[in-house]
Parts: sequence; C-alpha cells; structure tokens
Amino acid sequence: MLTHVGFHRQAVDACRDPRNTRADDALVMKPPNHRAPDTPQGSGSATPGHPVTLKNVADRAGVSVSTASRALNGQARKYRISPTTEKAVRKVAADLGFQASQVARSLRLKRSGLIGVIVPDISNPFFASIAREVSLGVEAHGFSVLLGDSREETEIEQRLVDQLRAKQVEALLVCPVGVVPDHLVKLDRSGLPVVVADRVFDGIELPSVTSDNRTAARAVADVLIEQGHRKIGVLSGVRDSLPAKTRLQGLNDAARHAGFHLDPSSLAGNAFTEQSGYEATLELLDRHPEMTAIFSMCTPAAIGAMRALAERGMAIPSDMSIVAFDDHPFAELMKTPLTVSVQDIPRLGQLATAVLLKRLNVKPSDDFSSVSSTESSGHELPPRSTPSEMRGTPSERQSSTSLWKVPTTLLQRSSVAAPRQ
Repeated sequence: MLTHVGFHRQAVDACRDPRNTRADDALVMKPPNHRAPDTPQGSGSATPGHPVTLKNVADRAGVSVSTASRALNGQARKYRISPTTEKAVRKVAADLGFQASQVARSLRLKRSGLIGVIVPDISNPFFASIAREVSLGVEAHGFSVLLGDSREETEIEQRLVDQLRAKQVEALLVCPVGVVPDHLVKLDRSGLPVVVADRVFDGIELPSVTSDNRTAARAVADVLIEQGHRKIGVLSGVRDSLPAKTRLQGLNDAARHAGFHLDPSSLAGNAFTEQSGYEATLELLDRHPEMTAIFSMCTPAAIGAMRALAERGMAIPSDMSIVAFDDHPFAELMKTPLTVSVQDIPRLGQLATAVLLKRLNVKPSDDFSSVSSTESSGHELPPRSTPSEMRGTPSERQSSTSLWKVPTTLLQRSSVAAPRQ
C-alpha cells in the first residue's frame, strides 16, 4: 500500500493493523484537498465542481495561456513579462484558488518530483520517525513522498518497488525487510537511485545508512555482564538481516571479553515484533529456567517479553533483567523503564536523506553539511550513478558507494539488577 505524504503530509495511522490491508491493494493517493472556487460564472470562471484551469486564470487576467504559465512559473523576467502583468496574474490565480497540475508539470519538465520511501512496519515508532525525517528533508527541496509499508514481507516490498517505479519516482529510499537485496540492486543499476537505511546488506553496491550495531550491542550487553549475568537469553530479530547478525556479534564480543560463551540454544525469535518477543520469551523460559537476563534486539520484542514475564508472575528486574535496542516514546511511563541502546533516529533519517539528495544532484541543506565527516565511514556522499557507471565487477562498483554507521547512545534505567542467588 502506498500513501502520498507530500506537500500536505497526511497523518500516519500508526495503530492500524497492517493485516487489515490486502497485499495486492491498489495504490492509494492522498493529494491535497481541492475546493472549487466560489466565483461567478462567465469568462475566466471555473465550472462548479471542476478544478480551476490555467485557461480560467489567463482569461480572467486578460493574457494568453502561455503568458499566464510563465508568470506563475517564475519565468516572467526570462520572457520579458512586466512586473505589473506578473503581479496581476498571480493575484487572479490566488483569487480563483488555482493550483498548477503536478501531472502537467511532470510531463513538461520530465520530472515527477516524487521520492519513494518503503519501510517494513509503519506502526513501529522507529520507522515512522525515519519516514518523517525523510519526508521533511526532501520536501524542503520541493519533492513529495510516496510511502509504502511492506509489512515485514519481502514479496510485498518487491511489489511496492514495482508500483513506485510505475509512479515515476525520481529516487527510492528503502528500510528493507533485510533478507534479499537483489531487486534493489537491479533497480539501482537501471538508473533509478536507491539508498538503503537501517537493515542494510553486507557487500552490496548501494549507499547504505545504519547504526553502529555491533558497538552498541556490546555496550548494552556489558550492563548485564557487569551486574553478574551469564545466563542470558536473546530475542532475535530477522536472523538473516545484518542488524540481527551484528547485534549478536556485539553480544558475543562482550561475553568473550568477560570469559564466557553464550549457549546457542539461548537464541529465540525471528522477527522485530512484539509477538515474536512474547513467544520467544515463553520458549526461553521453558527451555532455560535458569535464565536471569534477556537481551532483546528491539524494543517491540522487549515489550512482548515484559508481557510474557508478567504472565509468568516474574518481576523486572528482581526476577529477570532486560535490555534492548531502541527507545520507546513512552518509556518513562513504563512500570520499569528499560535500559536501552538508543539509535539516533533523526540523524539516521537526515543522513539517508542527504545521501539520496546528493545522488539526485541536489545540494543538501546546511543541516546536512557535516554528513561526510561526522559518521564513522568518513566517505564523501556518492554522486548519482548512471547505468554505464554501474556496469563492471562488484569490486569496481563498490568504489562509488559507501556505508555510513551512526553512533548510538547507552541509556541506563532500572530494568537491570544483579541476578537473584
């Protein structure tokens, strides 16, 4: 499902159950509301119930259609249209409530002014915030956003990519499901710029922006280990995704440094969702009753774990300590606020936007001026690649793209205590 969130962004219903929408829904466009002007009938007037046309404006202003068009498109000086005429045309357009046709403008300029954004779960505050940052960033440069929710399914993600391409988007920013990158690489090679954010892929030739997951995982795992925890259960996200792999690596790094190894059977779950966290926690409690702490790869899964622990009559942190990735908008209102590794969501969204705009040969705003030096890769933002530039071996293509890792922040709260003896 695609939603138009352009010049007049529509509020995202983050609480809507995505399962209520069929996977093969038609595109849903939400353009700005249009109200027919309340003007009398006659020359230069619109027919009630019909949009005001450029000809209506031209007739009312007493000029040709081409003159009206040039005056409204900021080309008056170029075509030697007098300031008086330009002002008169603009006043008439405003009085009539005229709004230029985006379709006509796209055909004329051979540009749609649209950016496609795909996220795996718009009800997740993390992805909703990423989408908002991207929308704000590209709108500042005159673009609108078409937003798609893949609902954590690669097949739907691939379908959304095809739909967005059919809508003639100028570029695509994807927070992918994180398992299969082939359709995104193929699209970028065709000449449509693609930027990947969050669940990036290892070794692909696409500009990618993510958090420094391995370092962050080690930092939050150290909080558990320093309190004496060794029997740690892990709530995994999508196991084949790079964030899940690198977060597990960070946890293992911390364990090895402390002189022990995690039991492979202490890993459960396979999705970044509350339900996965709930089911995986129950599974681990039955499999490892000696478990004293939980390492959750995302906050939704941690919330599911809290529900499972409550059902078993276990208190946090006296019976079970828990840490997680990401923060929750209402974390401070929880009975036991979670200790978390907080991803810098605004920075992730802004950096991804800057990379995308650079690929479109659009200069990012001053807010993004430091993106090439503050993140861990230190790479310059990549230019837009042409199809011919994308041919060659993977190693040759890799030189034109980069991976940016954004640092995280450790936020310690009250969800961790020493294990009960």
